[in-house]
Amino acid sequence: MATSKVAARPVREFENIAGLLGAARASLKEVIFGQDQVIDMCLVAILSGGHALLVGAPGLAKTKLASALGSVLGLDEKRVQFTPDLMPADILGSEVLDEDERGRKSFRFVPGPVFCQLLMADEINRASPRTQSALLQAMQEHHVTVAGVRHDVPTPFHVLATQNPIEQEGTYPLPEAQLDRFLVQVDIGYPPQDAERRMLFSTTGNDESPPKQAMTDKDLISAQQLTRTIPVGEQVVDAILRVVRSARPGPDSDATINGSVAWGPSPRASQALMLGARAKALLDGRLAPSIDDVAELLEPVFKHRMALNFQARADGRTIAETINHLKTYLA
Repeated sequence: MATSKVAARPVREFENIAGLLGAARASLKEVIFGQDQVIDMCLVAILSGGHALLVGAPGLAKTKLASALGSVLGLDEKRVQFTPDLMPADILGSEVLDEDERGRKSFRFVPGPVFCQLLMADEINRASPRTQSALLQAMQEHHVTVAGVRHDVPTPFHVLATQNPIEQEGTYPLPEAQLDRFLVQVDIGYPPQDAERRMLFSTTGNDESPPKQAMTDKDLISAQQLTRTIPVGEQVVDAILRVVRSARPGPDSDATINGSVAWGPSPRASQALMLGARAKALLDGRLAPSIDDVAELLEPVFKHRMALNFQARADGRTIAETINHLKTYLA
């Protein structure tokens, strides 16, 4: 196996965690209708220890999904509505000047909403780049620095950010450095008719039930640790390396990629595919990931990590078509 260390975990522990994850998935499906793939990708991101960017039109339950994930997984959840006047201190916190009964003055740190286990960054692209970048350190290093002092965020820590793809006025595109820190970009479409029908009856009556908690934060930490011990076969590792390197313009790529891609996925994409494939296997109750898991994760992992050049955009080509072409390298 390609993994350097594979901890010997009892099968009973694997089955227990897989059962908890199955219960969490079922609980989410009771309140989020017709978005099974979206639910799975969010759970994969959290199991992998990463963050997810949710992209979709208004009214598709992006905010409700983030809130439901916090309830189902037993996480301390906070929500920040990103607006153009939001400042970094509104997210990270700030120091205030206190005075005691003897008149002595000192600074005291007041933590911001980033100090939680699940941060819902609603409409993240409405805030200025300066405010968006305030999340970079917390997302990557799990701590923030205010006035030269380090403050650790809780464990586990995850960011679920939403953005609206059809509203351009008053928005600021996320910088590439921040996009790269999201493990997956999850595109949310409209639900099928039968799911929307069930949603109508469930959400317009008097007895709408809240999501049921299926796990605790300690259960989630155990699941994240187990995810990193799942063995990955050499064929899967080779497929991940092949498809990531082929997505970058250069000698490892074909004419289609070299002629249409301006810049390709970073090594974080390789890490995301490796962790995501392990998480998907655990979520499905399997002891090892397959190349099919990598294929399923390819678009969520690559979509925000690639950009087309001017000629490709002028010809009407899309990132989705380019990623679909890259799937041939997984065979």
